[in-house]
Amino acid sequence: MKSNLKQFNHNLIHCTTCPRLVEFRTHIAAEKRKQFRDWDYWGKPVPGYGDPKAEIIIVGLAPAAHGGNRTGRVFTGDKSADFLMMCMHEVGMANQPNSDHRDDGLVLNNCYMTPALKCVPPQDKPRAEELRNCFSYFETEIALLTNANCMLALGKIAFDACLRFWRRSYELKVKDHPFMHHAIYELPNGFHLIGGYHPSPRNVNTGRLSKGMMIDLLNDVKNRS
Repeated sequence: MKSNLKQFNHNLIHCTTCPRLVEFRTHIAAEKRKQFRDWDYWGKPVPGYGDPKAEIIIVGLAPAAHGGNRTGRVFTGDKSADFLMMCMHEVGMANQPNSDHRDDGLVLNNCYMTPALKCVPPQDKPRAEELRNCFSYFETEIALLTNANCMLALGKIAFDACLRFWRRSYELKVKDHPFMHHAIYELPNGFHLIGGYHPSPRNVNTGRLSKGMMIDLLNDVKNRS
């Protein structure tokens, strides 16, 4: 399984299918943010990270411009990562409460994290065509995680990608599976698809998503894996 994922990630990081995303990710990597001017930005599609034998898959929207696009690891180096990893550490899903860079010692416990869209989109708003293009990568990646039995989708775009993945195997009506925080759907094969608000600063700072809400959600995910 590790070798399959390694080959998959090798192919993924060389993808240039979406011109707008390629231009934006490389522009950000060259321009940089002042506080990260000494960084060698990743500037490529960002692969998943974690235990390839995990029972839990956590799906986000896309790499952040100065987070994953800078560090080369999903949910790493930005405020969303700070909040999510703090909560994951508290429930035992991670060995430390921070995700700063690829060599920071982070180990995920029974979890694998990946973005639905592998490249950072301008203003965090991917186009439908870009999501369609990237779905083949997402579909292949999820299929390689053969031990998984639970999928947590953080944000509606991530949830829609997960639901689309499962609708290729089962007759699942979208109206019967609306995206909501802590919505839990058991699929015909016993797999659990769970929705959750994205841990973005906008959601956290406005109180839409609290630490308690995320802790409760993650504990429920653990109990269903």
